[in-house]
Amino acid sequence: MFALLLLISTPALAAKPPPLGAGDVLPVPPAALPARPPQQGARPAATGTGFVVANGRLMTAAHVVQGCARMTARNAQNQTVTATVGAVDPRRDLAVLGVPANFGPPLSFREMPAVRRGDTVVTYGFPLSGLLSSGPTLTSGDISALSGLRDNPLHFQISAPVQPGNSGGPLLDSQGNIVGVVTSKLNAAKVAQMTGGDIPQNINFAVKGSEALAFLTENGVTAWRAASTGAEKRPAEIGEIANPSTVFLSCYK
Repeated sequence: MFALLLLISTPALAAKPPPLGAGDVLPVPPAALPARPPQQGARPAATGTGFVVANGRLMTAAHVVQGCARMTARNAQNQTVTATVGAVDPRRDLAVLGVPANFGPPLSFREMPAVRRGDTVVTYGFPLSGLLSSGPTLTSGDISALSGLRDNPLHFQISAPVQPGNSGGPLLDSQGNIVGVVTSKLNAAKVAQMTGGDIPQNINFAVKGSEALAFLTENGVTAWRAASTGAEKRPAEIGEIANPSTVFLSCYK
């Protein structure tokens, strides 16, 4: 399956990211965390996106943290701290990181109604670091399918464009609530080889919010939940909700 998917953390311009490993789920570390960033001038081996899910806790994709000797997180106030890897679930491609308290406000997960095909979604993250904007990027699209590649029940298929560096970022609905975690995109070059040259467009994937919530609960992290009701917000308004809670992650190996 992974030959058809591109995991979308950003390697240092731009080697292939490491494949998913097979590890156990690790416990969330205690709250006491170092806050020392790497030495000035050090360059990360890869970058990705994360978001605040509880006080002192971030969520991202497991492949963003794999093989990292050290990680840092930079928030919307341009504060950079050490992020400590806690729980990791390679099957779901999810991870929890520890950061100092009050690093950003937690985002809420959509509790109801159920996600439907055609629901509007927004991604917020840091694609192609070092090439595009150093600030966050917003894209919008729809829920295309309620399962992923080859009917993977853990994923939504989405049409919102994503690039390397979006991995681990929030997928938000029209109320600004989390419905998924961005994880991968279809390998267009591989599909073109299989289909005689047809290039697929805007076929991307996110881990379902229900799976993210289950992972957090299994590891003792209580996330906020909210019903997605009322008038829909514009993408710009959703970006304003996401911005103080979305962080830029750097992996040092």
